[in-house]
Amino acid sequence: MTDTINHHIPEAILAAYAAGTLPHVFEVVVATHVSMCESCRAGLDAHETAGGVVLEGTGAAALSDDLRADVLAMLDMELPADPAKSVRKGIYPGPVMEALKNREPRWKSLGMGVRQSILEAGPEGSLRLLYIPAGRAVPDHGHNGLEMTLVLQGSFSDETGAFGVGDLEVADEDLEHTPVAGEGAPCICLAATDAPLKFQTFMPRLLQPLFRI
Repeated sequence: MTDTINHHIPEAILAAYAAGTLPHVFEVVVATHVSMCESCRAGLDAHETAGGVVLEGTGAAALSDDLRADVLAMLDMELPADPAKSVRKGIYPGPVMEALKNREPRWKSLGMGVRQSILEAGPEGSLRLLYIPAGRAVPDHGHNGLEMTLVLQGSFSDETGAFGVGDLEVADEDLEHTPVAGEGAPCICLAATDAPLKFQTFMPRLLQPLFRI
């Protein structure tokens, strides 16, 4: 699928993922893209290898009792699955199926044919699937933080370009856009945010608390 992917994970985000410092909602998006993209998978391997070299070159140091306990607890934690080996179901790669707990999405209408299925919502951010009918536009909006959107089916376009299956858009406070689903199959995206969106029109702002966007 990599041959058709034109929008990849920025290096800084890939490095943060390799270091384990991304919020979980963004980790899921990165893991999903990596499971679809050979070039980003190779980039991730490079970051992880570089991190291992740094650790090997670090001299031994005495640990306090509290730090030793924290390290031992981390070693006991189950490591995340390799995204490349995760099991896909239909259009949903393994990391998405894990977030869905191996169930079908529970879609809820946002109006005008657009639907969402919230996979996670908490202090660090939200993770959701979005279903947008062909030709339908998402209301014009900006961002109070970071938004990562990965296409799983169909396509969309906005002021920054066109995005097809496997493409990742990373938006921040500097981007205001109006995504429009492409022709053909409905656009289904995996989207993660760490802050509410900034809608420019009255009705989306009014409904925003209800839809938790």
